[in-house]
Amino acid sequence: MRERLTESDVKKIKSEIEDRKLNIRHQLLDEVKEARAHGDLSENFEYHAAKRAKNQNESRIRYLENMLKNAEVVSDDFTDGLVGMNNTVTIRFTQNDMKATYKIVTSIRSNSLKGKISIESPLGKALMGKAVGDTVHVVVDSSTEYDVVIESIDQSSDDADDEIKRF
Repeated sequence: MRERLTESDVKKIKSEIEDRKLNIRHQLLDEVKEARAHGDLSENFEYHAAKRAKNQNESRIRYLENMLKNAEVVSDDFTDGLVGMNNTVTIRFTQNDMKATYKIVTSIRSNSLKGKISIESPLGKALMGKAVGDTVHVVVDSSTEYDVVIESIDQSSDDADDEIKRF
């Protein structure tokens, strides 16, 4: 499945790749050289830690480059009054009258612990394009489904502070 990214996501990824290649890579290479100079590599923890950090950086670069190569760029434009990308939505679960507030984001920025749900998630998919007052039926799998009512939509937020997930 292709990763769905906004133009802003693409810019953030390109910026991180550039930083990792131009700054972090050189810093980590210097750390490996310095640790190697300390002698016996078989028992040199600093050397192994520096190598591991260097390899993790290279792996992250490859991961991000691959993500860009296979990405589908989606619009973050929205229609007034309807749930769209980067909107903050307050919903009420009809089963127990509990309320929750979520920001609708791309999957690389989702973080349910911070109230950010992906447009790929069952709830995110179900909410997209709906309006305040709509009852939305959410199907998670063949044995789990529920209804929510959209209480409010805040369309004033953007993704400037949203971080890209680490792997």
